[in-house]
Amino acid sequence: MHDRQQHTSTTRFPVAVDAALREAGWQPGRWDIRQAEEWADALRSHASPAGHRHAVFPAAVEAWAEFGGLRITAAAPGRHIAPTAVRIDPLSGLHLARTLGDLGRALETEVSPLGAEGEEQAVLAIDTEGRVYSIDHTGDWFLGQDIDEALATLVTGTQPPRLTSA
Repeated sequence: MHDRQQHTSTTRFPVAVDAALREAGWQPGRWDIRQAEEWADALRSHASPAGHRHAVFPAAVEAWAEFGGLRITAAAPGRHIAPTAVRIDPLSGLHLARTLGDLGRALETEVSPLGAEGEEQAVLAIDTEGRVYSIDHTGDWFLGQDIDEALATLVTGTQPPRLTSA
């Protein structure tokens, strides 16, 4: 047991987050670029009925390559809110090109789908800088400066700050 403690303390994630990721099938060095490129092609070729298109950029493709296809579930109750299961699958946001485009314009960046929370209660999105957001019926939420921080927010049930429209 002592060895495991030593091992997890050197990972890039808090222990609880690392455990949830490993339980979901993640491991350091995981990289499925073929799947990420298939998602990129599917998103690029999709247009909404009104002609809205998805942005695809390196930060999104990298997140999909490392975490794509995982369903991450927290093992412990949340710090502030109940953690929800997280599925990293950008196609869960396929039909939200306009919504994500609007968010990107509001944030003065481009935003791409990342996955979903729970049973599609919220869509996860990532911007060109790698910052992660959650969009649900109550508003838009900032989950973290990068995917690591966002996964920690989601898995630990930390209350994320709401984005205010300026």
